[in-house]
Amino acid sequence: MSKNRIFIPLDSAAVALGADEVAERIAIEATSRGLEVAIVRTGSRGMHWLEPLIEVEVDGKRIGYGPVSEDEVAGLLDTGLFEGGDHDTTIGVVEEHPFMLDQQRLIFSRCGVTDPLSFDDYVGNGGLDGLKAAIAADERSIVDAIKTSGLRGRGGAGFPAGIKWDTVQGATADQKYIVCNADEGDSGTFADRMIMEGDPFLLIEGMVIAGLGVGATKGYIYLRSEYPIAARVLNEAIEVAKENRLLGDEVLGSGKAFDLTVFVGAGAYICGEETSLLESLEGKRGLVRAKPPLPALEGLFGKPTLVHNVLSLCSVPWILANGGEAYAAYGQGSSKGTLSFQLAGNIKQGGLFETAFGVTLDDLVNKYGGGTLSGRPFKAVQIGGPLGAYLPQELLHLPMDYEVMAQHCAGVGHGGIVVFDDQADLMAQARYAFEFCAEESCGKCTPCRVGAVRGEEVMDKIAAGENHDENMVLLEDLCELMVDGSLCAMGGMTPIPVTSAIKHFPDDFAPRHAREAAE
Repeated sequence: MSKNRIFIPLDSAAVALGADEVAERIAIEATSRGLEVAIVRTGSRGMHWLEPLIEVEVDGKRIGYGPVSEDEVAGLLDTGLFEGGDHDTTIGVVEEHPFMLDQQRLIFSRCGVTDPLSFDDYVGNGGLDGLKAAIAADERSIVDAIKTSGLRGRGGAGFPAGIKWDTVQGATADQKYIVCNADEGDSGTFADRMIMEGDPFLLIEGMVIAGLGVGATKGYIYLRSEYPIAARVLNEAIEVAKENRLLGDEVLGSGKAFDLTVFVGAGAYICGEETSLLESLEGKRGLVRAKPPLPALEGLFGKPTLVHNVLSLCSVPWILANGGEAYAAYGQGSSKGTLSFQLAGNIKQGGLFETAFGVTLDDLVNKYGGGTLSGRPFKAVQIGGPLGAYLPQELLHLPMDYEVMAQHCAGVGHGGIVVFDDQADLMAQARYAFEFCAEESCGKCTPCRVGAVRGEEVMDKIAAGENHDENMVLLEDLCELMVDGSLCAMGGMTPIPVTSAIKHFPDDFAPRHAREAAE
């Protein structure tokens, strides 16, 4: 008798919502009923409001049920779970769900579908196609494919990846490094974690291809300590990769070597900045380095280093397998390819939605996100983490595009989108930017270290109605100083949520007596 296969996420979000307990209960119930069951732990599909989301395969299609609690397992089995039986939690064929239909999944095509630690699953679903193409090409052709693709760094800055690759490839040194920045610290972001937990071989393949392209033989994944499941999955995947010659002295028999190590950070947000990350990776305190020299020329241990975000490196295999032109066909303007938008905050359908650049904020928030979870009117959306801009209802028509967002003093960032309803106090949110910066600053430069503390003090005075007009002017001057004088983006971006909140939500900054009268 063949085993019934059931797919249950091992993703952190699903586990936090009870996926492990559901898996255990299914195993117990199946045994008591004499059913042969194979439980496959996968990544997440990204429909987090439905987690734990379990799936069964019926006639070649995956039928989903979610959210499922352990108390519902017996009822699911009673209704014929393995035949796709009807139940209150049934969502139908997962790929046909409205949240999935409009996505363009280049990076997340396997996430939630395959066993993340099965090398056979990976290869059977298109894995290694990019690496094989890279092995058949020379270094110049690999770098040219990245340049043609128009890929920009997915960590937040949006810097053209091809320029970095070109610089590292052209540098002369006895050792070069590939460093993956997996210190995903922005609020409302979880795409890096999801792909590391759900499709780790993709990241490994991307780093190997990068090594072949720029002449690097050693890589490091700098992982945030808050991701224990990702750490376990990555380390296990690295061992499997070595057994299958994806890593080692002879990568797939190419004669080229590449080794990879996971390094777990100590919880500092500033280590998301690439030079601070390199300092930490070298065993030093995470302090920002002055530029120049650029990491591409003098990075880790003073050697040429290609530093990229997780999603940047995960884009590389698809580009090599399908060509730079095919990747550049997605998106608009100079915003090429897809981005994995993460919907969070006060939103009904929180999760991950991968699609090409050009999708509007309105579609992401309302069409796919379902509007606010509270059911109250929408007020603001913050894009790009705690130091991103707050945008109002009247700007929801904007497409997600690096240049368009920049025209409105906002950014795409890492693709995190946090939604607020009409009860949010944007002055309080703006104050939080200073509080966050004061807590997370490395302290190396005065505008950031001192400016953040002074910002908190000025905001408190404004909130108390103390010399309102004078303190608003002082706040403006302080923001300008931090932008112009900070050593890195930490201090330079802290004013963005402040100035955007003042611009779009001035009523929230009115003197206290005026606000109280209005209420």
